[in-house]
Amino acid sequence: MTDFTIIEWAVIIICALLIGFTKAGIPGIGILIPILAASIMPAKESTGFILPMLTMADIFAIIYWRRHVVWKQLLRLLPWALTGIAAGYLAMRHITNDQLRTFIGLLVLILLLLSWIKDKRLPDDYIPSHWLFAAVMGALAGATSMMANAAGPVMVIYLASMRLPKANFIGTSAWFFFIVNLLKFPFSHRLDLVTLQSIQVNLMLLPCLIAGGVAGIMLVKRIPQGAFNIIVKILAGVAALMLILR
Repeated sequence: MTDFTIIEWAVIIICALLIGFTKAGIPGIGILIPILAASIMPAKESTGFILPMLTMADIFAIIYWRRHVVWKQLLRLLPWALTGIAAGYLAMRHITNDQLRTFIGLLVLILLLLSWIKDKRLPDDYIPSHWLFAAVMGALAGATSMMANAAGPVMVIYLASMRLPKANFIGTSAWFFFIVNLLKFPFSHRLDLVTLQSIQVNLMLLPCLIAGGVAGIMLVKRIPQGAFNIIVKILAGVAALMLILR
């Protein structure tokens, strides 16, 4: 686990910085993290490797945004998310690393498409209220989180559809992922994807997580979100294609 090359360590450090960055309140860039991780290690191993980092960053996020969670929206999603986690676990028992890497790439492309549909096709004042929307998005978030740590875009689509204010958007998302990532630990451990050694490496990267989080907090109110989202989506699309064609 620690026998990484210099380039691989650089990618891991970038992942840690990005995790801190996205958990601080800039979720769009999180779509790059599973792609980067799967590019330097087996796809299954990559999902478990970054899970402790995600959870540590979640703790900082829920502390900072603790007053801004909308519990009504959170509680609508969690039961369905647990169902999705269980389904993702069953799929992970049978899928190969190559299949999972392709799945991650295709999933990112599909999520980018869904994000485009949301931005371009839905009225600005449209707020889905049917329970089925929460059920589908919750289950999808749980499954994609379990299989690829790639539920960020799903939550962006759901919470943006609820028209939450920015602070409530970030706070609710932070609590959702904190709870979901905790629920994933026993499943990932049973799949031998989270080990004592991987946790030790994750702890070594804690300063990078903190640095990314501080940078994210400083930039969240200043960054031009529209241009930033476009750049991130282009990079994610290119990286996803590279992952599929690898």
